[in-house]
Amino acid sequence: MTDRRCVATSPDGEGCGEHVEPGAPLDLCGAHFEVAHDWVAQTSGTTDLLPSPCVACGSRLGVRYPSGWLCAVCEWRVGDAPDGETVDPRLDVVYYLRFGDRIKIGTSANPRQRFAGIRHDEVLAFEPGNRLTERRRHRQFAAYRLGTSEWFAPHPEILAHIDVLRAGIDDPWAQYALWRSQKAALRG
Repeated sequence: MTDRRCVATSPDGEGCGEHVEPGAPLDLCGAHFEVAHDWVAQTSGTTDLLPSPCVACGSRLGVRYPSGWLCAVCEWRVGDAPDGETVDPRLDVVYYLRFGDRIKIGTSANPRQRFAGIRHDEVLAFEPGNRLTERRRHRQFAAYRLGTSEWFAPHPEILAHIDVLRAGIDDPWAQYALWRSQKAALRG
């Protein structure tokens, strides 16, 4: 077994020459490995804006690693191309929209497309669920329903429910994207 010595040099060209631990992947002593780690850690694992939106979920937030970028929402590797046979997973959600002083409670498997046809000021929240969950919410808040529509008065009970759904969520779309990516990951 050979005695390995650190190959690091100082800015003035003086070599370290300290002993290298057996099994070390590079000829660096422990102190120089720590210096190298600290330097890499300045940017590795740092959350920042992606160079372009994630192709899997559309998020703009990513985590930078020496090997490249990962989406901070769905962990898709930036630069990887989806295979041509990938089909978006169906994810039914109950949505809560605000338009003026009214709240709409509806359901959709494609909320972006659905919302294009609905006048609204704000997406308040999503919750996983299908028509059964939607009907349950309509019954739960029936006292505040406007006529026979899916629109409701913004009663404190409804607003409290929306607050629970939004707890810790700044952007309902980011939560929706996360649910979709999780469902896609579970499909394999």
